[in-house]
Amino acid sequence: MLVAGNGARAAADAAAKLAGVRKVLLAEAAELEYRLAEPLAATIVSLAGGYDTIIAPATISGKNVMPRLAALLNVMQLSENIEVVTPDTFNRPIYPGNAIQTAQSTGAKRVIQRTASFQAASEGGSAPIETVSAAAKPRLTAFVENKLSGGERPELASAKIIISGAARWARRRNSGNIPPVTDKLGAADGASRAALDAGYAPNEWQVGPTARWSPRPLHRLRRIRRHPASCRQDGFEGHCRLQQGREAPIFQLADYVLIGDFFLILPELEKAI
Repeated sequence: MLVAGNGARAAADAAAKLAGVRKVLLAEAAELEYRLAEPLAATIVSLAGGYDTIIAPATISGKNVMPRLAALLNVMQLSENIEVVTPDTFNRPIYPGNAIQTAQSTGAKRVIQRTASFQAASEGGSAPIETVSAAAKPRLTAFVENKLSGGERPELASAKIIISGAARWARRRNSGNIPPVTDKLGAADGASRAALDAGYAPNEWQVGPTARWSPRPLHRLRRIRRHPASCRQDGFEGHCRLQQGREAPIFQLADYVLIGDFFLILPELEKAI
């Protein structure tokens, strides 16, 4: 396992305690502090000689670094994997989540992104930590600043409750025509890819197969048509669905389903909270 950053010894110590980890490589340098893709990818390339598979989670950082890494290694990348079939074959959702594709990597090295569908590693390991050198910093990018988005609601990736919808919902949400259920529940806002593409919601609201995944436990109240195969990747424990059609595949998965118009039910729900 590679731990890269600046002042990252504590993270390396924690990684060494994970079950199944045989060695932790610790790369520390000032240019790695802000997780820029260019210096991190260069460092991984410098260490990749002895490995045939390089795996990263499908987080914002992973999606930023792994495509550059694959290009530098001149190999394909397999993204959004939800299951390992064999050491070189993986399952991943497509269309989006309505079908599962089995893909095989035949390159010299495999560059893999995995989703949150895998179980978290438990503690119990005692792997050695080896200090390695960071690669020379590519003169391509420079850190300017980090700026947190405003608002009092929880961040989507860490929220336990998310209220999300498609373009029509996001449009009315922006115009103030949605009851304050989100505020009362302490929930995060979410939106579909269509709502983002239409300009009704910011990128950080996106939920779905191409977005950031939320960790367990996850409880959602939503009005987005998604296949159950896609939903299972999220690793949620509870799911409440507002649905107009009784034949939706989500009926196989949701804990509770309310039949009716989203914009008529929400005001009643807001009154009951």
